[in-house]
Amino acid sequence: MAEYINISGATTIGVACKEGVILASEKRVSHGYMVLSRAGKKVFKITPNIGAACAGLISDMQALSREAAAYANLFKLEYHRPISVRAAAKLFSNLLFQRGLRPLLTQTLVGGVDEEGPALYALDALGSLLKDVFIAVGSGAEIAIGVLEAEYREDMTLEEAKELVLKAISSAVKRDAMSGDGVDLLLISADEVREETIPLK
Repeated sequence: MAEYINISGATTIGVACKEGVILASEKRVSHGYMVLSRAGKKVFKITPNIGAACAGLISDMQALSREAAAYANLFKLEYHRPISVRAAAKLFSNLLFQRGLRPLLTQTLVGGVDEEGPALYALDALGSLLKDVFIAVGSGAEIAIGVLEAEYREDMTLEEAKELVLKAISSAVKRDAMSGDGVDLLLISADEVREETIPLK
């Protein structure tokens, strides 16, 4: 009989629109079907114009985001310019891939705004890199992606994208026992990065 590995659940979403990128995740930290915390943070600011979000083991994502932020700061010091979103995503990819047979158990989203405009990338535990305009990962992804596919438009404003993200996460939380307890958002535009926490109804 096969054994199942209990890993943390989550519903984590990224959306790129004409005004910027939104990264969001609900706050519940679970192990299998046991709730460990209702105040987990799965969305991280990496640089003043780039963020990351995760589904999976939060400890792995915390270590990964700290290391990526340090390398991004070193890049800025050495080259006297901020790292691009694409380069930051590749940095995450390299950090994940170098783990080899001991991967970090996390699905990662990296998004931000640079000279080329808004960009969003998804990475798996081995560092595979995929660019898209909307992405959902985690235990609630199958439900959330249906909402995103039905209602996403490339000409959405940041506020419209925010409402869509909240709707997708709310829909997933109602059907996924491993997700819930509020939403953390990182709203990234050309001018600012804004963090918000919103309770779920």
